[in-house]
Amino acid sequence: MQRMTDVLTHIAVWLNAVSNAMGSVLLAPVAVLPGWLSATAIAAVTGLMLLLVFKYTSNQRAIKRARDDIRAHRLGRKLFKQNASAAFRTQGRIIAAAFRLLALAVPPTLVMVVPVLLLWGQMALWYQSRPLRVGEEAVVSLELNGDIGDAWPEMRLRPTDAAEVTAGPVRMFSQGEVCWSIRARKSGYHRLVIDVEGRPYEKELAVGNGYMQVSAVRPAWCWTDILLYPAERPFSPESPVQSIRIDYPRRDSWTSGADRWAIYWFAASLVAALCFRPWLRVNI
Repeated sequence: MQRMTDVLTHIAVWLNAVSNAMGSVLLAPVAVLPGWLSATAIAAVTGLMLLLVFKYTSNQRAIKRARDDIRAHRLGRKLFKQNASAAFRTQGRIIAAAFRLLALAVPPTLVMVVPVLLLWGQMALWYQSRPLRVGEEAVVSLELNGDIGDAWPEMRLRPTDAAEVTAGPVRMFSQGEVCWSIRARKSGYHRLVIDVEGRPYEKELAVGNGYMQVSAVRPAWCWTDILLYPAERPFSPESPVQSIRIDYPRRDSWTSGADRWAIYWFAASLVAALCFRPWLRVNI
């Protein structure tokens, strides 16, 4: 089981390297467009691309036959509604065709899972949180590996021109975390460095206005965390540091704000796919 988890983690790291390279180019317009416009454009392209993937990875002829069977049996149910046994047989055939249609949708859905998860992680960098503004404070939390009762190493957050430490370190023994409060001082992307027993461990810090890629967590060696927080290299299993988190403010918007962006993206992608379906002649 552990070996399988490690393999999945290595695969997630490799996939993130590819998606980060593509996302930095393809999603760059998010930085200059209004949030609602960029979110809508991404959803429209997502709906179109997933529709094409579905078309070329599914058995379109079998799907069409299953849909034709459902329509034919519905008509038969209306024609023979006075005959109870015939109506039951027709209803059973409708249910069988519906299950056949569902089974035919499984393979293309499995193909789409990985790219959708990767795109989810890339979009979350832009929409889930906003960067710190100059003069704004946030909490930096470092989670340690090992048991809570183990001896705690010496830790220090290095001073930097980008942010000043206003409080800390505060040790939270029950959670195995050490926290600092920082105040942003300069716009841009910066590196925070925390020394643990003399060894440096870095975390990206985003300060500015508008839309910037915001990496809230440098993740642990766990494939699910790596997919959720793709921007930074995960810590190795042997590292004394498990993860580093910055509590950025949540972005507030109905179309491109924290959590809501995912709902809007899904709904708008579905609408776009339904609009493109007749044009591309895709059976769903």
